[in-house]
Amino acid sequence: MAIGKISSEHFSIFKHTIRWSLLTIPVAACIGSVVAFFLWLLDIVTHIRWQHSYLLYLLPIAGIAIYFLYKLFGKNSERGNNLIIEEIHEPGGGVPARMAPLVLISTIITHLFGGSAGREGTAVQMGGSIASAFAKWLKLSKEDVQILLTAGIAAGFGAVFGTPVTGSIFAMEVLAIGIIQYNAILPCLIAGVTGHVACSVWGIHHTEYHIAVSSGISHTLISYANLWLLAKTIIAGIAFGLASFLFIATVHRLKSTWQAVIKIEWLIPVAGAALIILLCFLLQTNDYLGLGVTSNNANGVSIVSSFAPGGATSWSWFWKLLFTAITLSSGFKGGEVTPLFFIGAALGNTLATIFHVPIDLFAGLGFIAVFAGATNTPLACTIMGVELFGGEHILLYAVACFTAYLFSGHASIYNAQKIEILKAPGASLSLKEAEAKRKAFRKSLLDKINKPKP
Repeated sequence: MAIGKISSEHFSIFKHTIRWSLLTIPVAACIGSVVAFFLWLLDIVTHIRWQHSYLLYLLPIAGIAIYFLYKLFGKNSERGNNLIIEEIHEPGGGVPARMAPLVLISTIITHLFGGSAGREGTAVQMGGSIASAFAKWLKLSKEDVQILLTAGIAAGFGAVFGTPVTGSIFAMEVLAIGIIQYNAILPCLIAGVTGHVACSVWGIHHTEYHIAVSSGISHTLISYANLWLLAKTIIAGIAFGLASFLFIATVHRLKSTWQAVIKIEWLIPVAGAALIILLCFLLQTNDYLGLGVTSNNANGVSIVSSFAPGGATSWSWFWKLLFTAITLSSGFKGGEVTPLFFIGAALGNTLATIFHVPIDLFAGLGFIAVFAGATNTPLACTIMGVELFGGEHILLYAVACFTAYLFSGHASIYNAQKIEILKAPGASLSLKEAEAKRKAFRKSLLDKINKPKP
């Protein structure tokens, strides 16, 4: 009897595996290919902007174009990543197919004219849009739609950063603070790997990062030096978490300020663009425009340069934070994650100088930890450290990411992210209050979007 039950159980698992493999692989392959096309275009427009610096002065016009593009064709696509997360939590109207081309075009426009934004948001939105289209075509059940949308996030994330395992975990972890639901674990893993492979097949190469120093802390904690390095990592993790919170708070404060001060909506991106141009003039640098992975200036500040001594100034992390917050709060499109990498790596560079520790190590810790704090995904970001930098320093990755996660509070760059478990007993707000505030924000946003225009 027991043997028969075991056989029946394993047969069901086998059918489940085959079914989701057949469903997920073509969807993820499509997403990976679209992400490859997006990254190819992004590289082209970045080099065009480097060669023609005057394009920055057309950023206000680009902002107006993006505004009317979404005004005329966007409908609920304007909600971006939050719409996908909301559909996973509570399936409703679905993710519109128009989201993919809209976010692709608007992100390319943002980067061509110098907006400071990322690429993760675009990849995830394209992944969700494509997955939703497949789900409608296949007439999947509500539960299956939720799983396929989650897998779409995994495919988009894994493809855009070349981190398939991170993408798999991120897709499950980002949905709610405090819990991970494993009902999508197999489709997410298949999607993360397939999306990455499909993107790579098209000849897309991701930036390689290296941490050359060997701390030895992953092998032993006996020596005084290792304990001291661990203590400095904890302090840095607190700083990374606070930087995450500052970024989120700045974006929200600027967004509410724009809406309160500027009553004509299409003038908001014009004002944001004008402020970016002014900051470039005052700082006498274009280092904080675009992705910021590399710079066309040999002495410029970028993510890559932050891994070397002198590769960032003491305030580089803050300027990138401000440039990105202005860009995204005023209506330009892209993502937050790559700028968060920049903020973290530059802040890690500064802290390493203060603490007299290896710069490449702390730049790497900041790279993943600020992202962990802003998205509340410490596990995924710890794995990202392994995929990007190697596994020797995994203990330090975990310490930095988990500390940043705690000290970023219950803020998130994704307003649709649910709060299931408080980060600490006696936190400043109760679970009920936190979720009520999050729902109230979502409702006010939806009311604003759906409000009929006179």
